[in-house]
Amino acid sequence: MGQTLPKPGLRPFLPDDVPVLAAIFTASIEELTGEDYNEAQQQAWMEAAEGEEFGKRLASDLTLIATMEGSPVGFASLRGADHIHMLYVHPAVVGQGIATMLVDALEKLAGGRGATSLSVDASDTAQGFFAKRGYVAMQRNSITVNDEWLANTTMKKTLGAAQ
Repeated sequence: MGQTLPKPGLRPFLPDDVPVLAAIFTASIEELTGEDYNEAQQQAWMEAAEGEEFGKRLASDLTLIATMEGSPVGFASLRGADHIHMLYVHPAVVGQGIATMLVDALEKLAGGRGATSLSVDASDTAQGFFAKRGYVAMQRNSITVNDEWLANTTMKKTLGAAQ
């Protein structure tokens, strides 16, 4: 008989979460984005978790924490009413529905805030995930992060549309 996986939960962000969320952020970039970004790009991206600014960004957005057995395993944030700012899942739990649960919650919250659509600047690694959820590519972007150029794609989904 197979082992039952723990049921994930959701809770709001707390200031004490910053160190563990920074670790999830860096682990997901380091372990999941290597096919899409080179080592220098990954390093520059991971440096965004250093210092106080990372915690300030999490606190300024509506940030949700996904947990398994009480421990954070992923997080996502909604900026304003209609933009997914961050979505990161620990590599050890990828494929277990954590990202889906987080984005489902953000879509409901965005709708509750009156948004008719939701946008995200999806990394090349995350673009397929969002496309499967009905997000449509709108434009390619090149951004500078710590002196490195990284590409992403602005994607948009009309809320309330059939999935």
